[in-house]
Amino acid sequence: MNERKGSALSRTMILVFLVVWALIVLFPFYWMVLTSFKDTVRYMDERVPVFFTTQPTLANYGKAFTEVPLGRFLLNTLIFTVATTALMMVVIVPAAFAFARLEFKGKNLLFALFLSLMMIPTELVIITNYATIVHWNMRNTFLGLILPSVTSVFYIYLLKENFEAIPDELYNAARVDGTSDLKYMMKVMVPISQPTIVTIIILKVIECWNSYIWPRQITDKQSFFLVSQGIQTIRESGYGREDIPAMMAAVVVVSVPLIVLFLVFRDKIMAGVSRGGTKG
Repeated sequence: MNERKGSALSRTMILVFLVVWALIVLFPFYWMVLTSFKDTVRYMDERVPVFFTTQPTLANYGKAFTEVPLGRFLLNTLIFTVATTALMMVVIVPAAFAFARLEFKGKNLLFALFLSLMMIPTELVIITNYATIVHWNMRNTFLGLILPSVTSVFYIYLLKENFEAIPDELYNAARVDGTSDLKYMMKVMVPISQPTIVTIIILKVIECWNSYIWPRQITDKQSFFLVSQGIQTIRESGYGREDIPAMMAAVVVVSVPLIVLFLVFRDKIMAGVSRGGTKG
């Protein structure tokens, strides 16, 4: 009886802790959304923070699109995200297949050296990429934004582990039937590994949407700004400091797509990551 009471008490304490922690984590998002619905004049007159509003307004969302080129920032980010993700998949799927299924001299050594790239500091890679893109006269271009992000050592490793979990008998049978490696990869391995591939695509989309450091370095023309740069530009400008509710409305517009994407595909993300690290 005492053990049951102790177990119930432990579960209750854990639940209370999780609820409190969830409220702490979610509060900034609540405050962001709440502020975006507040009237600017009333917000500026607040001397004590007001945690709800009885007169919400959508005017801030209109100003977020009319006072600053938020629509252009969203379009640039969409182009960058779609193009980068598509090109990355074209690169990493064959690379993962080669390391998982093809046999060639020095494969293990090459893959070990490939994985060692993950230990190189990001700052050093940015410096090298910046020098290369500038030398190729691709600064302030979508191509300059996209090219350094079309591959990922981690995603190749994750997909390779998933490909290796597929039984060798399928590959041997396909080879006996005269199936080419490319056809086997596209018709067999890619469909079987769909959960992991979907996970990689979603994670890459989130990564591209949140990208800030590289775009900040390689673009200084507003016509090529992504949403991360656009929000920072708005914040640094007089407009961002004077009209906080409109600023929060812009942040909500930028944040909502990723939140919805994660909530819709969270099960696939968790299933894909766990499957990628499981063999057999």
